[in-house]
Amino acid sequence: MDQIKNIQSALISVYDKTGLEPIVQALAKENVTIYSTGGTLAFIEKLGLEVVPVEELTSYPSILGGRVKTLHPKIFGGILHRRDLNDDLAQVDEFEIPAIDLVIVDLYPFEDTVASDASHDEIIEKIDIGGISLIRAAGKNYKDVVILPSQSSYADFLSIYMAKKGTTIEDREDFATRAFQVSSHYDTKIHEYFNSGEDDTVFKESIQESTVLRYGENPHQKGVFYGDLDAMFDKLHGKELSYNNLLDVEAAVQLMNDFLDDEPTFAIMKHNNACGIASRPTLAEAYAAALQADPVSAFGGILIGNRKIDLATAEMINDLFCEVVIAPAYDAAALELLQSKKNRVLLIQKSFDFPQKQYRTLLNGVLAQDRDLIKEKKEDLQTITKVGPSDQEIEDLLFANKIVKHTKSNTIVLAKNKQLLASGTGQTSRVDALRQAIHKAKSFQFDLNNSVMASDAFFPFPDCVEIAHNEGINTVIQPGGSIKDDLSIDYCDKNGMKMVMTGNRHFKH
Repeated sequence: MDQIKNIQSALISVYDKTGLEPIVQALAKENVTIYSTGGTLAFIEKLGLEVVPVEELTSYPSILGGRVKTLHPKIFGGILHRRDLNDDLAQVDEFEIPAIDLVIVDLYPFEDTVASDASHDEIIEKIDIGGISLIRAAGKNYKDVVILPSQSSYADFLSIYMAKKGTTIEDREDFATRAFQVSSHYDTKIHEYFNSGEDDTVFKESIQESTVLRYGENPHQKGVFYGDLDAMFDKLHGKELSYNNLLDVEAAVQLMNDFLDDEPTFAIMKHNNACGIASRPTLAEAYAAALQADPVSAFGGILIGNRKIDLATAEMINDLFCEVVIAPAYDAAALELLQSKKNRVLLIQKSFDFPQKQYRTLLNGVLAQDRDLIKEKKEDLQTITKVGPSDQEIEDLLFANKIVKHTKSNTIVLAKNKQLLASGTGQTSRVDALRQAIHKAKSFQFDLNNSVMASDAFFPFPDCVEIAHNEGINTVIQPGGSIKDDLSIDYCDKNGMKMVMTGNRHFKH
């Protein structure tokens, strides 16, 4: 059996007293000597329990407006001395330093203060010094000392202590692990505040929330999501989201984010690409048009709308097997119907500010880039052919261009009347992407005449516009920027085609 180490003395100094009383009562019942400071001292005294002010131990008062309270050799010597080292024991005896076996401390709420739009000076005052030092000291000497670095450890410690009246080395090492996670996260957030995204020489990221997934991309791979999904969604129904679900949910949310201010729009996602999307006067009409684009790929897809889902829309959705439905709200009748499928995940998307940076692990490091936030408007389009697009064609061009931005490269998107007809996705050549899109549109009986074509990157040769023209596609949007742009422009002019350039490439890999 693991050796149990008793607790004879404790230092308790916390900013937030929530959840502290049961631990203090349990320690007092076992006659543990408790040292404390300031508000925590007053809290314990109010409970009618014996407590020793830290000032009696250090012979120093709290100074500098509370900035220095526990930073003293009698505190840190009591925590850090090694109980199995004779030299350490001799020194603490010489300087009359009592052992401290348990440290309970939390940190000033730095993140909350930053989030509250406090002043710079107020934020600086919430950088904890004494608390973080106590956490590190107790964590370092976990062989002899227990460290409770936050309220999240209270329940576990109390359960252990009530059962054993002490701790094992495994218990203490576990609490030390938590302590260094707390201190690491805290320091990362302070660096994040001071850095403000200007220092690209280091990569630091810390996320405390995590969800263990059933598996990763495939069943033999472990999967974990680091983040707070509850901050983005209210989950109303269904099974737990999988790794692949989350990838599709991310793609769906990012795509629909570019349509939030548009008329009712519905999208169906499959493997991170839209297999259907349309804008219509009602959400039900938008869903029907989105499904029409590819009812085969829609099976098992991720569905997302930019309006409340009503019963008419829900009745059509309910006829389709889909993994996830996302919307800003649901009518009561629609929700009741959609909940009839046990595993179907129903999410309400909350208002949320997306991170401005994107990261991807690669080789032995991490790639970072700014998120692609450009959303072209009518005034951003440069007509570079003799004939310009009509107002209706401009609306379709902008619609298609939003889709192409969120589709895997190389990609071509074909659209008409604010409906995706087809897209060529993830192809090694733009010509292949176009041919894939044409074949797919025809397979679902779409008439390509007077449709528009969007490309995520420039045309180095006129082959794509020629293929498009031969299929009745005569209006094109593309970034431009090729040294051979004139070849495509000349072909368009000779054949009465219309082309606009945006100046912005939208690769997505």
